[in-house]
Amino acid sequence: MKEFDFYKLQEMLITIAAQAGLKILSALVLWLLGRWLINLVQRLIRAGLVQKKLDPTLLRYVHSIVSITLNILLVVGILGYFGMQTTSFAALFATAGIAIGAAWAGLLSNFAAGVFLIVLRPFKVGDVITAGGVTGIVKEIGIFSSIINTADHIVTTIGNNKILSDNIQNYSSSEFRRVDLKCQLSSDTDPEAAMQLLREKISAIPNVLNDPAIEVNILEFNLVGPVLAVRPYCLNAEYWAVYFEVNRIMAKVLTEAGFPTPVASHNMIVKQS
Repeated sequence: MKEFDFYKLQEMLITIAAQAGLKILSALVLWLLGRWLINLVQRLIRAGLVQKKLDPTLLRYVHSIVSITLNILLVVGILGYFGMQTTSFAALFATAGIAIGAAWAGLLSNFAAGVFLIVLRPFKVGDVITAGGVTGIVKEIGIFSSIINTADHIVTTIGNNKILSDNIQNYSSSEFRRVDLKCQLSSDTDPEAAMQLLREKISAIPNVLNDPAIEVNILEFNLVGPVLAVRPYCLNAEYWAVYFEVNRIMAKVLTEAGFPTPVASHNMIVKQS
């Protein structure tokens, strides 16, 4: 009976380990080199698009698509280097993509909506909008979702399909916007005098625009008295500053002018039988 040769087994294991180590090392080098080339291509594409003064929204969108595509090609190439059939892998990947797409129809709808957002351009990065029930500054329009930073600095991610299927309000599409406020007066107050005083004082606020002129009119009546609609105009960036300042001015001016404080009251009639 032939004796087992441990030295040959050791040699074989060393050879296999060396080959496997060489393969892994080569794959690592290919990965690092591939990532470097991908970053280089992305920088070149970005520089070319920036030179053409392309919109930042479209710029980020193209950057995302190029990054995903090149990284997939890099992974397929490395797997091919290890001897895997890349054609079979590509077919498997495509089949898996179809299956996942069928299961995640919402993901595909978000992708399609993202394409339409880029083409139709109802807003761009940096605009202040209300979309999908969220109001804030658009930070990114991605392939599947967009990011909005709200006024209280909460980063909110919304699916593109939800944005496109709902009403979109773009406050940055115009240079200025109107601040809608109400002012409750007492029934004992002369509304004309109060309206004239508010027009003068609010128009003097530095951030309030003179054109269009401020609107102060009677909006409605309630049990307390007349309710005024106070509507100054301001630049988009000054909206909240004007909002709070006008509220402060209304409270201060009416009190200093001696107008009675509006108080809800009820008359009760008691009948004795």
